[in-house]
Amino acid sequence: MKVLSLTTEIKDRLRDYSALFSRREVMTWMHGDFRGVNPKIERYDRKWISHKEISYLDYFKYIYSFLRAGYFNEYVFKNEFLTDWLLDELGKEDSRVFNEFRIGNNVADLVMFNGISKAFEIKTEYDSDSRLSSQIEAYQKVFNEVYLIIPDFKISDYQHCAKEVGIITFSKAKGVAFELHRSAARNQEVKPEVVMNILHTKEYKQLVKTCFGSLPEMNSFNQYAVCFDLLKTIPNYKLNELFISAMKQRRSDYKLKKNNHREFNQIRLSLNLSIKDESILFQHLKSPIII
Repeated sequence: MKVLSLTTEIKDRLRDYSALFSRREVMTWMHGDFRGVNPKIERYDRKWISHKEISYLDYFKYIYSFLRAGYFNEYVFKNEFLTDWLLDELGKEDSRVFNEFRIGNNVADLVMFNGISKAFEIKTEYDSDSRLSSQIEAYQKVFNEVYLIIPDFKISDYQHCAKEVGIITFSKAKGVAFELHRSAARNQEVKPEVVMNILHTKEYKQLVKTCFGSLPEMNSFNQYAVCFDLLKTIPNYKLNELFISAMKQRRSDYKLKKNNHREFNQIRLSLNLSIKDESILFQHLKSPIII
């Protein structure tokens, strides 16, 4: 893959392209509203579309290829990792991937619940590592494996990272290839207080009921404290299993695709698109560009 030489003009163009994949912009596409897109077409690509019948879907695939070649921002990073790595790992139908998963005051970029739980923290070439230590510490309290995903040329900058943390590198020079640089050490212990704060009310009540056979007497004022006291008595290996099971049962409508419009996998995930909503979205995207 040819990597773009980034002049100031190209950098500005790529930043504008990047903004089109923001959650706010994508939500307007769901209503067939492309007013945020048209000025970018006018500014950069009027000549490209002038002699062709181009749909918005064609256009977004075109600018995605531009970003992939020259501006590996967070959207492209996540989308490529989802498509080229996590899709192969998911396997079973009940496996789950979540985007922007909150753990206390921290938010993991991607997490996966399969046979075990994994958290993935992405650090692009544009990111700072100033909060990395606190992020890793938080993830290790509740995930079996924690991985850091970084550009291959930044390896030396992350040598200080805890040895338990796995490292996955990517290289644009190799055609955006992800490689396992270091495996994560398996963490067998999850912290009950962190599990409890992640679970929704229905989830922790169901977890207690599953483990103990029934729910104790409680009301809306003391149910958290009552369930937490019981949750703390569950053997840790069992708590880990129950936590993973609860996460895998969370509603999940999206369907990631290996080949069919693969550029939109991160949109499918972050918006948890149902089949119906995805159909509506692509119906709008396939409409022709008229400026």
